[in-house]
Amino acid sequence: MTETQAVPHLLTVDPCPVAVLREVVPLSTLPQFFDRAFQAVPAVLSRQQITITGPPLAIYFGMPTDTVDVAGGVPSAGMVVPEDGVGAFTLPGGRVARVVHRGSYDTLGESYGLLTEWMGEHSLTPGPLMWESYLTEPEPGGDPMDLLTEISWPVAEAAAPNSDAAA
Repeated sequence: MTETQAVPHLLTVDPCPVAVLREVVPLSTLPQFFDRAFQAVPAVLSRQQITITGPPLAIYFGMPTDTVDVAGGVPSAGMVVPEDGVGAFTLPGGRVARVVHRGSYDTLGESYGLLTEWMGEHSLTPGPLMWESYLTEPEPGGDPMDLLTEISWPVAEAAAPNSDAAA
């Protein structure tokens, strides 16, 4: 069972440049993908002398199935020049539903469920992508309950029913 650091909430964020490695991978190989991404991206940024400005993150383009269209990387002080599979992306600005997950990555689905339920209760429609910011770094032998993951999901208000329709 997971605990969330806070209840879901809605906020407005600015667009944010990120440097990422993006691939479509089998869901079962996500850990190996993140190992590659979180080594490759900082190396490219270092060579290009671009500063990392935030915690590592994963961007999911659509809902995962057996495969997932995913990008792993970090926010950056500037746009990276494509190199070694690493490229530039901009996280969208605007309204975002957000919750902080406390616990193992294996239980992130529970916090996603909480967030989607909250969006439904507030007549918000999830956008086509979402991202996770890893606020704490896992440590060998560490307690999974010490892990904090911020889940951000851009949203749009659901269309209101047409009250002008003729009966």
